[in-house]
Amino acid sequence: MIGWAITFLLIALVAAVFGFGGIAAASAGIAKIIFAVFIILFVVSAIMHVIRGRKPPL
Repeated sequence: MIGWAITFLLIALVAAVFGFGGIAAASAGIAKIIFAVFIILFVVSAIMHVIRGRKPPL
């Protein structure tokens, strides 16, 4: 999932360099949403591992 966020961020950066403001804004927005979902799922997963008494995999 973090790969998707990075992909959309790169699309936003390339679009911004070439002057496509609408595409850049949309891609940056999507990247922010996907990154937020990733962080939320990561925190939930870490909490579940702590509750179950398992150590998170390295």
